[in-house]
Amino acid sequence: MADVENVIIIGSGPAGYTAAIYAARANLKPLVIEGFAWGGLLQQTTEVENFPGFPGGGIQGPELMQRMREQAEEFGARLITDQATAVEFADKPGGIHRVYVGDQQYLGRAVILAMGAEHKKLGVPGEAELAGAGVSYCATCDAAFFREQVILVVGGGDSAFEEAIFLTKFGSRVILVHRRNEFRASSIMVERARQIENLEFKTPYVVEAFLEGDGPFKRVARLKNVETGEVEELEIGGAFIAIGHEPQSEIVAGVVETDEDGYVKVEGDSTRTNVPGVFAAGDLVDRTYRQAITAAGMGCKAALDAEWYLRDNPQVPTPEGMPAGDLAEAQWASSSGEA
Repeated sequence: MADVENVIIIGSGPAGYTAAIYAARANLKPLVIEGFAWGGLLQQTTEVENFPGFPGGGIQGPELMQRMREQAEEFGARLITDQATAVEFADKPGGIHRVYVGDQQYLGRAVILAMGAEHKKLGVPGEAELAGAGVSYCATCDAAFFREQVILVVGGGDSAFEEAIFLTKFGSRVILVHRRNEFRASSIMVERARQIENLEFKTPYVVEAFLEGDGPFKRVARLKNVETGEVEELEIGGAFIAIGHEPQSEIVAGVVETDEDGYVKVEGDSTRTNVPGVFAAGDLVDRTYRQAITAAGMGCKAALDAEWYLRDNPQVPTPEGMPAGDLAEAQWASSSGEA
């Protein structure tokens, strides 16, 4: 039976690593199950110009995450680069929670959920079949494959405009498709995009399907005008989907309370979930702002909430002669109703 961790953090990114930094500085020796794609969506971002402390052009997203990761380790956080696959949470204050990585289990008095969010899919024919072969969700990752090609970008928010503007450095022509004539993106992003010669807008259209075409960089996007019903086929080199995100809450679905879209619910301004000793932060919770700085701030709050929870629910002293693992088993069984 494993020893009991003070805090287990599931996920990485700005929320997870900031929580790890704060928890480690509080001498809680957090265990971070950071996932294979550690660093979250910032690993897929180029310049981050609005994160405080980096004047003169900002910082690359992957470098920012690498620095956060190293800082967490410097203070004593322990990292497992693997995926959490299941959880079993006790339902009483002071209970012991279990987090599974495959067949391996880890026990913790407090858990911070920071699994983030992933890109939404259109769900149209051909999208899944051409994923990685003409359809992408990360301009930073794949833009170089589409040099001098016609590139389609789907979406109307800041993320879509950021992708489209970045792709104009590579594509001969970039076409941004959106279902409405108005955009959700900030006015400064729209104005910046309108000044780029090889970037054009196609509204109000939706993508009905992606077709293989006559070969690589000969993909076809079937578009439909939502007002007239007119359908046309546009030959493209590739397409980038930028229509939002889905919270990665699958492993805690039905265990902690979520909203109708899968975002984990927290109590008021705190990071407390409906399960004692379980906290949530970052894009897993935030459906409004979804910024690196807000995720980092929530990671800080989650670590502090976890620290205060542990303070108010002190660990039961280990009885003489009973290994810590046996105590954890007894505590978990009691708190989960199995004793």
